[in-house]
Amino acid sequence: MILLKCLYNNVLRIMDRIGDDMLFEEILSRLPAKVVSQFKCVCKQWCYELSTPKFALIHTRRLSNLLQKKLLSLDEHTIVVDDIVYGNLEVDTRKVITFPYDVQPSRLIIIASFNGLMLVCIRRTDANQLVLWNPTTRRFKLISDDYFSCYFGRHDDTGGMYFDENNDLKVLHINCFAGAVTARVYSRLNDSWRNLSFIKGCLLGSNFYSWSAGIYSGKTIYFTASNYWIPPGECNIVAFDVVSESFSILRFPERIQVNPCQVHFITISNKLHGILLRYSDEQCSQSSTIGAAPKDEYNSRE
Repeated sequence: MILLKCLYNNVLRIMDRIGDDMLFEEILSRLPAKVVSQFKCVCKQWCYELSTPKFALIHTRRLSNLLQKKLLSLDEHTIVVDDIVYGNLEVDTRKVITFPYDVQPSRLIIIASFNGLMLVCIRRTDANQLVLWNPTTRRFKLISDDYFSCYFGRHDDTGGMYFDENNDLKVLHINCFAGAVTARVYSRLNDSWRNLSFIKGCLLGSNFYSWSAGIYSGKTIYFTASNYWIPPGECNIVAFDVVSESFSILRFPERIQVNPCQVHFITISNKLHGILLRYSDEQCSQSSTIGAAPKDEYNSRE
């Protein structure tokens, strides 16, 4: 007890000497996620400061600038984490990790990822389950309810994650069933789900549309909803504003011919980009990268 008290007093002296901003934003933000989670146990103030969206954003940017990345992949029997150094896959450092539940990796579907968190669905014969999982710290939480268990569709569901202004982790779940789109959001703080209003008159819940995973960028989660079945094809950008919790449909820049094609969103250096893949007359694939403009530069349509 005396040793812990001395350590705590030393921590207070350090904070007084260098200031909170320097300590959290310049020093602790450079540490690995597992170490940061351990420092949350120092005191209540540290737990609060290390849990804010501001620190999470700074920490994520620090990690994104590292030359070494992590790639998690699933196969039929194992979950593998590889290091990517200077853009090259380092197979010699490959690690096999375990999922918190006793289930084959082939029964897992990764719906979304955000700041090191994974949103994973467990497909079971009796009922589906939705799990928040941090592969680095090994922490997890089951968040599915009866609706998710009954109506989850492997090819029709998607989602995303974000922090709100109260530092509450939110999970967005979008379900397409019987031609309708149902949007719901989970609150980690309240441990509960509630329904959201989707775009009226929208036909994106049809079986003809395929939704991508959500990509977070600039307080907005972006999806693509594409129709490849009815010529000449159709591709839409669906944007979810995390502040107003509202949806809108955005169009691609007019110079980009997107029909028919496949579109996938990624973030590069904390900026949103779209990868377009389409087939020419010779049936060979082509790809191009679009730097996404701010949301208000798109013409939205209902």
